[in-house]
Amino acid sequence: MRIKKEVFEKELKYDGQIILKYTIEYPQIIEEKWIEGIKKFNAYNYQKAIMLKSISEGELFKEAKETYEYNKKNGYPIMVYEVYSTFEITYNTEQMVSLYIDDYIYRGGAHGNTKRTSQTWDFRIGKMVPLKNFFVNDENYVSKIVTDINNFIGQDIANGNNIYFENYCCLSIQYFNVDNYYLQDGYIIIYYQEYDIAPYSSGILTFKISCSK
Repeated sequence: MRIKKEVFEKELKYDGQIILKYTIEYPQIIEEKWIEGIKKFNAYNYQKAIMLKSISEGELFKEAKETYEYNKKNGYPIMVYEVYSTFEITYNTEQMVSLYIDDYIYRGGAHGNTKRTSQTWDFRIGKMVPLKNFFVNDENYVSKIVTDINNFIGQDIANGNNIYFENYCCLSIQYFNVDNYYLQDGYIIIYYQEYDIAPYSSGILTFKISCSK
């Protein structure tokens, strides 16, 4: 699929100062086949970008103004709110596309936070594919995936790479989300958000899982 990167970008000022800036990238497919599915893909991602743009110019800008007034009144440095949304295409064929989107928001403090979402589209049926479709006739696929993840983490810790919370075994179950996956290099990639199973410094953690489809 030919995929074009579109961008919303702006710097918002208050009292003559830039107090918020955003860069929101979103994908748009340029093809003349699988037309209905591609229309849905393009509309879905356009609307996601528009929603984040609206949030940036609405509630985040309002919050940035309040922070600016507070910092100015108390002699603190002026902080610029930042919103960056980027996407990565991880699987791309004539029939399927898989990708993830990272939304980073900085609203003061030591660091910002990133939230990852993902999509896997099958244009033959014109919609996103749920994770369960890759585990045909396996009702226990979630527990098997979590077991594989915990085994990997256990091996990682044994190898001296202990970047996880102590109770990762419970957290990996608690925060497992069937929507948090994408396809890459012949594997299903399962990911956990920041703070789910490890400290912020560990970032968004990913795990390769084989599928039965």
